[in-house]
Amino acid sequence: MFIPTTREELKKLGWSELDIILISGDTYIDSPYSGMAIIGKLLIQNGYKVGIIAQPDYTSDKDITRLGEPTLFWGVSSGLVDSMVANYTALKKFRNSDDFTPGEQNTRRPDRANLIYSNLIRQYFKNTVPIVLGGIEASLRRVAHYDFWTNKIRGSQLFDAKADYIIYGMGEKSVLELADALKTKGDAKDVRGVCYIAKDPKDEYIKLPSLKECQEDKYKFIEMFHLFYNNNDPLSSQGLYQEHNGRYLIQNPPQFYMDEKEIDNVYDLPYERDVHPYYLKDGKVKAMETIRFSVTTHHGCYGECNFCAISVHQGRTIRSRSERSILNEVQEFTKNPKWKGIISDVGGATANMYGYECDKKLGEGVCPEKRCTGFKMFNPNNKNPKHDEYKICPTLKPNHKRNITLLQNIRKIPTVKKVFVNSGIRYDLINEDKFYGDEYLKEIVTHHVSGQMKIAPEHSETKVLKMMGKPSKDVLKDFKTKFEALNRDSGKKQFLTYYMIAAHPGCSEQDMKDLKNFANSDLKLSPEQVQIFTPTPSTYSTLMYYTELDPWKLEPIFVEKDIAKKQKQKDLVTKK
Repeated sequence: MFIPTTREELKKLGWSELDIILISGDTYIDSPYSGMAIIGKLLIQNGYKVGIIAQPDYTSDKDITRLGEPTLFWGVSSGLVDSMVANYTALKKFRNSDDFTPGEQNTRRPDRANLIYSNLIRQYFKNTVPIVLGGIEASLRRVAHYDFWTNKIRGSQLFDAKADYIIYGMGEKSVLELADALKTKGDAKDVRGVCYIAKDPKDEYIKLPSLKECQEDKYKFIEMFHLFYNNNDPLSSQGLYQEHNGRYLIQNPPQFYMDEKEIDNVYDLPYERDVHPYYLKDGKVKAMETIRFSVTTHHGCYGECNFCAISVHQGRTIRSRSERSILNEVQEFTKNPKWKGIISDVGGATANMYGYECDKKLGEGVCPEKRCTGFKMFNPNNKNPKHDEYKICPTLKPNHKRNITLLQNIRKIPTVKKVFVNSGIRYDLINEDKFYGDEYLKEIVTHHVSGQMKIAPEHSETKVLKMMGKPSKDVLKDFKTKFEALNRDSGKKQFLTYYMIAAHPGCSEQDMKDLKNFANSDLKLSPEQVQIFTPTPSTYSTLMYYTELDPWKLEPIFVEKDIAKKQKQKDLVTKK
């Protein structure tokens, strides 16, 4: 069943009104890859009447009034991508196409979609029920943040949107608790994973530097970001508050992660795995081609690449689905009339983090001054910091055994012809797994790539990699040697495709020339997959971009901000 989006569907269900209406910047795809579909299905499973309005016309009332007014709350999201990132390139050029819009024309998602949709609701529904923002745009803009498109520090989106709550992070548990609280007239402000506005601070919470302080003092903004970043783990984090011009943003402690049974339930829900017919009539949706038969195996990522927001949004602890749930999902694929035997992806933010985690982290939460992977961050209390040392924490113990077994069992299912692993693969984890790493790589090379295996070293130069939080080029060369040996042994002619980033904070033109030389001499190719760094909200790389400082040492770093010179950095690597 699709979640209703028209009055006719409500009549067929016998619903005269809705408890909750969800508004999305993406078209309505009924798939577990759509956050709105997940939230809607979970709420319906728990007895709530839910409708969806996707990509409403924000110049009139024709869409926003289509389903009437909900009795509990409006749920608003820009979609799977921040609307400014969806609409503009790293060089601030407007994107003409949108993979999540029927017909692919980028004409349906407004800039700062959460603000526009919230204002649209209030324009046509005076004194309405609470407006609740969710999804990645609201999650990453929930406190003071740098906005690349206006080149300034903006306050929490909660104030700009004049909304009532933000549900941040993975919102499955928080949205159910919020709905229950609103239904029973309880205090929704007690729900974990929720932000709201208050007249007074919450003294038992951690005080963040105010919005004004962050706008006027880059060092205060750095101080704020460290506090914000280090309070995202449900087992070890506290609540936060931040003054915004005389009022206070209150951020409750993070919601507890779903356990295996709960995350299985999310993916066991019945999905149509298609675009709702109401929207499909306007044209094909390109994203549907890759997500219809793709499998999410886990949530979270402990890779902590400094340019990536997954650590803040999904969390740094891996929560894996059971093999039973994943295999059942694939079995459902085989019943779909559009099934052709091809699974587009089996993975998550990083494919080979499935099935294992650090026992210490599972019991106590993330370490406050140590990362699972990457360069050790500078601690001013440490008299002998090894800031340039890249390593994987010895307590993590990567183990690919469950992942190998899972992939083998998926391939055994009748009518499954090919299973691709297109999610990112951390080659440093493969190198580190002394028991099953080589076996996993052989499994991937033999069965799960077709011609090219995509990896993301991002750069070659140590000082840039350090700023990115990525493995050294020596780790890459070790992996390349293993990959090529496996291909020779198997008689396959497969290649590595490398994703690189230009104009990241700390990266100069000379660094890009050195990257080009490394790629030519050591990788034996001229890179083609090079993107220019985009400063997205609430990442360490964006913090570096704005402040032009190493946020741990507080020392100046070079940051390229000239658009033409950013393009030149890319061209230095890609032009023949």
